[in-house]
Amino acid sequence: MKKILFSLILCAFSTIAFSQTLTPGSALPAAVFYKTDGNSYSTNQIPKGKKALLMFFDATCEHCQRTAANMSKRTKELTGVNIYMITQDEQRSIDYFFTKFGKPLQALKNVTILQDKDRVFIPLFHPKQYPSLYLYDTTKKLTFYSSNEKDLQKFFDLMK
Repeated sequence: MKKILFSLILCAFSTIAFSQTLTPGSALPAAVFYKTDGNSYSTNQIPKGKKALLMFFDATCEHCQRTAANMSKRTKELTGVNIYMITQDEQRSIDYFFTKFGKPLQALKNVTILQDKDRVFIPLFHPKQYPSLYLYDTTKKLTFYSSNEKDLQKFFDLMK
């Protein structure tokens, strides 16, 4: 009986913890990721004064691949925003992803590719699925979040 009760309590707390999502107006969580050269990069280093788009992706995810490919077709519209492409994948998978689906993105100076080696993104940002996109305003407050690749146009509209 104790095991059943413990399991129910654990499930209830797990559901509450994983159902949390960031809401518009939420501050950008503090986290440390790693650039492809191995150097650390903190969300505190994301500059104020320019919008920031964070995309949490998996290199093998078809939705992520389509989203990156669609963004790559519209690079001229991305000049006014800093883009942070964040993944838990290994470097080999990242290289394949950008070579195949995001080569134009990789060439942009305002795009930073980051690895989540410490696995902190999920507990801090609470993504629902891949890809998850987060648009932050010039003061690092969340403007819009979506994990639906079909919402990409909304992001482009809000980045203007």
